[in-house]
Amino acid sequence: MTPSLPWLDPEEAFPPVSQSWGSESPAPGLLAAGATLDVWRLKAAYANGIFPWFSQGQPILWWSPDPRMVLHVDEFKVHRSLRRTLQKFRQLPSCEVRIDSNFGAVIRHCSQTARSGQSGTWIVPAMIEAYEHLHEAGNAHSVETWVDGQLVGGLYCISIGRAVFGESMFAHATDASKVALAALVGLCRTQGVSMIDCQQNTGHLASLGAREISRARFLESVSRARTEDALDWSFKPVYWDSLLPPLKFA
Repeated sequence: MTPSLPWLDPEEAFPPVSQSWGSESPAPGLLAAGATLDVWRLKAAYANGIFPWFSQGQPILWWSPDPRMVLHVDEFKVHRSLRRTLQKFRQLPSCEVRIDSNFGAVIRHCSQTARSGQSGTWIVPAMIEAYEHLHEAGNAHSVETWVDGQLVGGLYCISIGRAVFGESMFAHATDASKVALAALVGLCRTQGVSMIDCQQNTGHLASLGAREISRARFLESVSRARTEDALDWSFKPVYWDSLLPPLKFA
């Protein structure tokens, strides 16, 4: 039998995440529906291990899966081909990583990217508008891969204190999204962030070193990190040194 699903009024608090639907249900991790996508609501959601995910025509749906897919930044896998790409990227003047230079373009490219096994996108217009407001509030960020002055890949994520929650990536050139993810990992390693939330298990994320942990362990980490000082959301070339051997100059 399908379990009941709480419907949230605009001002109503989230139910405990322990009430999320279990693995035997038709939608494991589903917690509630309704409410709004206001900045305060989104911040409250992420601070408690909850995120919105729904398609066009559906109500707002809120999720807190168990287990949770995360990337421990010291476990990020820089495979040989990616290593070569990063080494070349950081040495070419035409290649650069930018942060928050065009958040709107990044989230729209993510919404338009076709994904295996998905017929549509969950980054619907209401989500784009909501996350742009969250970006204006300083809690949503884009990490961008630029080549020859063109945006060719990137990702966007949420941050509360030193808790970082990955959302979506896109690439219009080979490895362009992986370059952005590597840059985010370098930023996190350098500034003392231990893990990046990936929400749900995919083969692509697993190939880069992400793995599942229990929701309880995830929430414990978030509860500590969210109270710490905010990150410096600017990219510094020295971040590459946490992933690659430092450049040597004659």
